[in-house]
Amino acid sequence: MKISLPPHGRPNRVYPPGAPGLHGLASVITGVVVVSALYFGRAVLIPITLSVLLSFLLAPLVQTLRRLHMGQLPSIFIAVLFALAALLAIGALIGAQLVQLASDLPQYQFAIEQKIETVQEKTIGRADSLMSRAAATLQRVAPSKPPPPRPTGRAARNAPAVPTPVEVHEPSPTPLQLARRALSPAIAPIETTFIVLVVTIFILLQREDLRDRLISLFGSRDLHRTTTAINDAAVRLSRYFVAQLGVNLSAGGVIAIGLAIIGVPGALLFGVIAALLRFVPYIGIWIAAILAFILAAAIQPQWTMAVYTLILFIVVDVVAGQIAEPLLYGHRSGLSPLAVVVAAIFWSWLWGPIGLVLSTPLTLCVVTLGRYADRLNFLTVLLGDQPALTPAQNFYQRLLADDPHEAIVQAERLLREMSLIDYYDKVALEGLKLARNDAMRGVLMPEQLARVNEALVDIVENLEIAEGLPDRLIRPEPGDALALHAASTADLSEQHGTSARAHSPAQTDGEKTAVLCVPGRGAFDEVTTAIAVQLLGRLGFAPIMATHSGYRSARADEPSYRNASIICIVTLDAPDSPPYLRNMLRRTREWRQRATLVVGVGGTAENGYDTAPHATAASHSAPTFRAMIEECQVAASALHARQHSPVTGGGE
Repeated sequence: MKISLPPHGRPNRVYPPGAPGLHGLASVITGVVVVSALYFGRAVLIPITLSVLLSFLLAPLVQTLRRLHMGQLPSIFIAVLFALAALLAIGALIGAQLVQLASDLPQYQFAIEQKIETVQEKTIGRADSLMSRAAATLQRVAPSKPPPPRPTGRAARNAPAVPTPVEVHEPSPTPLQLARRALSPAIAPIETTFIVLVVTIFILLQREDLRDRLISLFGSRDLHRTTTAINDAAVRLSRYFVAQLGVNLSAGGVIAIGLAIIGVPGALLFGVIAALLRFVPYIGIWIAAILAFILAAAIQPQWTMAVYTLILFIVVDVVAGQIAEPLLYGHRSGLSPLAVVVAAIFWSWLWGPIGLVLSTPLTLCVVTLGRYADRLNFLTVLLGDQPALTPAQNFYQRLLADDPHEAIVQAERLLREMSLIDYYDKVALEGLKLARNDAMRGVLMPEQLARVNEALVDIVENLEIAEGLPDRLIRPEPGDALALHAASTADLSEQHGTSARAHSPAQTDGEKTAVLCVPGRGAFDEVTTAIAVQLLGRLGFAPIMATHSGYRSARADEPSYRNASIICIVTLDAPDSPPYLRNMLRRTREWRQRATLVVGVGGTAENGYDTAPHATAASHSAPTFRAMIEECQVAASALHARQHSPVTGGGE
């Protein structure tokens, strides 16, 4: 690959900040209107939302029934009847268990009274005794006021009389009034359930038509993007509900069986409550655990049953949350843990307990749509589980914050997943490009430039002995470099069209190939050159680092420069090829015509640099550190082949 020498460098562009407009104010007003509509329209929106989410839950069952050659309408009615039967069964089970538990409570009256007395004695009794002693102490310190004198004479006769208490007795309620009082709390849930089931039937009947209408409403001009967003949201929600339902039912079943073995009464009731409350993120199952713990502690004089109950809930929650759910959802559900908590608070404030249960699926739907809708993208950034910054951006941000320690911690974490050279190429080099752009725009002050360079030096020095994943170029064991490098350089020689045999540059200390690394005059070129020197040294080369000013003023016959058969000019300005870099390349060719010249870095690995008309065959471009090392390997292999050739007799 040849270097390019464009006749003119690219002009630096400094873009002005965006002018303030009404877009931000309009977004705030829109958000306030939407939240107000959700709050004041909850009586209508809650049944519709439940219907939509129930349709996502029943959609796989409907599809399965239709694959069994059942019609659309019978499949939908069977699925809805199944959901209704499940709701009725759960309600009947909870009612029966509550009645049985209430009838069994007199058997545990003595144990419950004893535990209550113990708790009162340990808590309220001690607090009452402490308050009594404190009150007595205060009475001794502060004397009480004398009572006011009693009125006598005319004042006593004119004193108001003591009011006579009056009692109002209501007539006994009629049977109709008693029935109304008993059924009125159940009318609203029954009414909501009926509305939800009816709307669910119509959603399932017109599923395709509703999908087409949503596509036409939100983005008929970009069908691909809109279809992808709707399908992604539908698949995520359907998969989430089915998997969550399966995990919750399994957890509730295990808890019911475990409580029955322990001997807690109403084990089936607590299993159902635990399965239902697990839809509430983080705290749901622990509400059921507290209820079961209180009952277990109350019905037994000892604490054995209560401790076993608590251990059972802890084990089930850990297994379900840390093993089962990651296997079903993957390690990422699409929401960050903080987003789940904030969403639970927000939706419970809007819609009460129903909002608490629906908080996770609703927020997941909004975050999924935000990936495709530009107006909602900020919600994806705030609530999603994807990193807000790329590793390169985080690397540069830590440099700006003068926190190299966190950058080093990030590097150690990333080196568990990538090799050192990949880290330098994908993280450090990209971060250096961001820093160079800011330096070219003039937004970095000299003091800040100095601090960033010092932080970069600290990071490179700390990574001197760091070990990432094994790489085909850099090996942790220098003694194995000869055998391991032969195969890699053979492939590189074949790719570059050379007939040189593959020889490793790392053989003995006296036979190491010298590489002269010269930085450009950019603000971060010296640190970039230090990275190249570190990588070349790990591979077995003998790198020599020069300064830009020293190389410019040096003579061609200086020993430290003359012994280097490979010269690497390392600068982030290489893609722009400014005049100083072109002059440096021209002088280098005049001084060392037979040396291999490698220029990098800063370009893209896909594009590289175009070949200049007057570049020599020994000149190569390297947009990345990996490409630079590969070019040095090929040059060292060719040099070693010439030295051992019977024609040259080992001379250059």
